[in-house]
Amino acid sequence: MKIVFDCRYTRIGRHDGISRYTASLVHELARLHEVTMLISDQAQLAMLPELPWAMASAPTSVREPLVARQVNRLKPDVVFTPMQTMGSFGRRYRLVLTVHDLIYYRNRTPPRDLPALIRGIWRLYHLTWWPQRMLLNRADAVVAVSQTTRELLARHRLTRRPVRVVPNAPDVPGDIPTSPREAPEARSLVYMGSFMPYKNVETLVRATGMLPGYRLHLMSRVTHAQRERLLATEPNADLVFHDGASDEEYFRTLRRATAFVSASRDEGFGIPVVEAMRVGTPAVVSDIPVFREIGRDAAVYADPDDPAAFARAVRSLEEAGEWARRSRLSVDAASRYTWAGSAAVLLEVLREVAGEPGDGGPAASAGVGSSS
Repeated sequence: MKIVFDCRYTRIGRHDGISRYTASLVHELARLHEVTMLISDQAQLAMLPELPWAMASAPTSVREPLVARQVNRLKPDVVFTPMQTMGSFGRRYRLVLTVHDLIYYRNRTPPRDLPALIRGIWRLYHLTWWPQRMLLNRADAVVAVSQTTRELLARHRLTRRPVRVVPNAPDVPGDIPTSPREAPEARSLVYMGSFMPYKNVETLVRATGMLPGYRLHLMSRVTHAQRERLLATEPNADLVFHDGASDEEYFRTLRRATAFVSASRDEGFGIPVVEAMRVGTPAVVSDIPVFREIGRDAAVYADPDDPAAFARAVRSLEEAGEWARRSRLSVDAASRYTWAGSAAVLLEVLREVAGEPGDGGPAASAGVGSSS
């Protein structure tokens, strides 16, 4: 079975969520089976494992609807892509698409780093369900990154194809301990994520203003306008803008913190939540289905529109023994998610789609994934 893995969404210089999903998953999949990576820029290779690769046009190119004509030349049996928008017209191979979330149907502001034309198409695409249905039903199978996303696909009847869960996992630097702790080193809170409206960072800022002695670390890149807006939201909040922390800075800040916090109203998975729990830092997060799925009984939940509830949730960690208990539960909950386990499930999916018998081993023991 020849597998081509679409790595064209890999960022240059620094991963975002989909880029990290791509790089980590292809690395582990290649330990289990031969893989050829599909890239659109040789600079992407710096962020990817050393594997065979081939070039194709960029996923934002006007050639994308017919990209299968380029891929056909590689003679793959099955192609996996970490997005759902890969062109499939004229393909002569099996195709597995990925859906991370349905956020932009409810929050239609597109990512700001997309070209203007693509942003316009993005808005039109999310005005109705039929483009998504058309794309997903042209595939042979669909991957979702969480059970929550899988259930949303079913609720909106977005595909007739089988759907399997191949979740994200944390990437923790090797020198960062991943053991539970008895107490935090600092009265600090950490947020990692964008500042788009649905992320609802203002609730975190207001909650911090109600927590004298606590400092909120905002790790992601931030524009001047976003910074000024957040500073004006709650003048009493102690805010630190890292404006794009390195992985090392992020994890060391996270490891020292009282809690990771997110008041997001919508997510497809929640990688920073699992990253925090993996290093033993409790998470205080909005009470939404996907955070309940990954946080289980380890996380503390609050109404995303109630800053006082977030402040009370953070204060609850100050009760005797509570922080240490949550730290232990967090490490246990996060340990369910590994890239090796996700790759094993993905390989099982690819074998099923390609009609190749599997050995029933890796995916059966991975502990994740389900089919519809």
